[in-house]
Amino acid sequence: MTATDHEAPTREPEQISHVVVRFAGDSGDGMQLTGDRFTSASALFGNDLSTFPDFPAEIRAPAGTVNGVSSFQVHISDHDITTPGDVPDVLVAMNPAALKADLHRLDQHGLLIVNSDSFEERDLQKAGYETNPLLDDSLSQYRVVEIPMTSLTQLATEPLGVKSRDSERSKNFFALGVISWLYSRPIEPTVKWVEARFKDLVKESNLAAFKAGYNFGETSELFDHPYQVKPAPLPAGEYTNISGNVALAWGLVAAGQLAKLPIFLGSYPITPASDILHELSKHKQFGVRTVQAEDEIAAAGMALGAAFAGHIGVTTTSGPGVSLKGETLSLAVSLELPFLLVDIQRGGPSTGLPTKTEAADLNIAMYGRHSEAPLPIVAAYSPGNCFNAAIEAVRIALKYRTPVILLSDGYLANGSEPWLLPDASTLPDISVPFATETNHTAKDGTAEFWPYLRDPETLARPWAIPGTPGLMHRVGGIEKEDGTGNISYEPANHEKMVHLRAAKIAGIANDIPLATIVGDEDADLCLLGWGSTWAAIDAAVQITRRQDLKVAWIHLTHLNPMPRNLGDLLRRFKHILVPELNMGQLCRIVRAEFLVDAKPVTKVQGLPFTAAELEAAIKGVLA
Repeated sequence: MTATDHEAPTREPEQISHVVVRFAGDSGDGMQLTGDRFTSASALFGNDLSTFPDFPAEIRAPAGTVNGVSSFQVHISDHDITTPGDVPDVLVAMNPAALKADLHRLDQHGLLIVNSDSFEERDLQKAGYETNPLLDDSLSQYRVVEIPMTSLTQLATEPLGVKSRDSERSKNFFALGVISWLYSRPIEPTVKWVEARFKDLVKESNLAAFKAGYNFGETSELFDHPYQVKPAPLPAGEYTNISGNVALAWGLVAAGQLAKLPIFLGSYPITPASDILHELSKHKQFGVRTVQAEDEIAAAGMALGAAFAGHIGVTTTSGPGVSLKGETLSLAVSLELPFLLVDIQRGGPSTGLPTKTEAADLNIAMYGRHSEAPLPIVAAYSPGNCFNAAIEAVRIALKYRTPVILLSDGYLANGSEPWLLPDASTLPDISVPFATETNHTAKDGTAEFWPYLRDPETLARPWAIPGTPGLMHRVGGIEKEDGTGNISYEPANHEKMVHLRAAKIAGIANDIPLATIVGDEDADLCLLGWGSTWAAIDAAVQITRRQDLKVAWIHLTHLNPMPRNLGDLLRRFKHILVPELNMGQLCRIVRAEFLVDAKPVTKVQGLPFTAAELEAAIKGVLA
């Protein structure tokens, strides 16, 4: 934007430490894009941030209805934060349905910005309003700013020759312009992005609407003054704004480079995991191969076949797909091949809440295979941590020749945060050797290759690529004889193989970090968390400790096996609370495993925990 586009601001911005903004509108109003662009501008400005996209499951719910509302919440600050904020300070409502769906979230005296053009009688009826809330006293507790965004967008784009109906598609950029002025966001990144993303009249229309919204905020005098959230003092380095799914995909790419092996992804599209397939398909130059299979079962079979052939075999899915891949997972346990299943959890069972978050697949990850079929489970805890979790899951799979389940969820997958780009030289070498020589001598002196002759330290079997000269061997789903891999129905051999496979997984506990306590080691209360509860727990622990309450916190990345010191740590505390986005799955496991009196704190609403909810749970124990 040039200096001629608007006058220099005449009102000095008020400095604030943080703000939570929620954009809400019809699913066709572009709220996800609007929130993403506000987030990107804030990231470039240097703020710390956390986001929460919230959109309907329907491909296109009826326009103007509450079920069709799409929202995007972003929390920006001048200090370290982990959550997208419990309560929005600002709600931008593009229509009555958005107002009805999200008004209850707004702070009691928050700023409500509405597109007044959309509050016609028909719009109100669709949203279920009997009277116009802009004309009665129902919004009196809020600071309401009415802006005719649709008509102002039409005026801004009319000189370009844009038809009125087409110009409405740019009204989200008008809203973005208003909020960009109100919170002193840099405008150049958005202008450059629009110029690169769109073409011809659509580009010009979006730019005109964005500039009109920015100038309207500055000249209308509907706001006393703009605000500014200064950059956060983040550690030095190069940052990018990253979502959990993109971070996980990049982690898989990095794992392939660190292992010096090609990545193969067999996947079937499913919300909210599909973005991993989309992202990995862009990185063929790093030896990544992606196949969109005809179904979940085929996708898993392809990935396991790739692992047999010497690739890092990966399949991605969400809850229903894990059920379908269960047989292939059991086969991978029997074959003892490195194989990674990525589960981006969502609300269930069945189709459930496909666009809403949940973390209720721990049970199926632990036990969702027939017979005795243990495998390692790794859980990411933040969008950026998805990168490291992917590398760790691949490391374990390769080193121990085992399938691994990597758990994320919809909140992490779609949420974003500033991510410090790692120094590639600090990432671990996770390469493992293929078997190239025979490893056993028969009684007659013949050199043989035994595919189940194990490493004494890891109990991992050798990994021989098919076709390696002299290393012919048999693998399959039928029980194998220890060492030779020949089919065996001997009762004692089967029991031995079951114990060996279990011991291999249990031994991984010696190769993962010990559990650590955050907060007060002498506290009576300890919170035990896993996965995306990390953000709300972190905020709640900080809040309560500032109130002179003693609280400890242990967060798990490795769920099977668990850190070998976990039981000893938990037994030190009088009270143990386990916050989970399920009905208490980890809580039951630790009660059974360590015989501790852990109590669940559960939430299954398709929403992440808020810090306030966990603060209340803590005070409920310590009060």
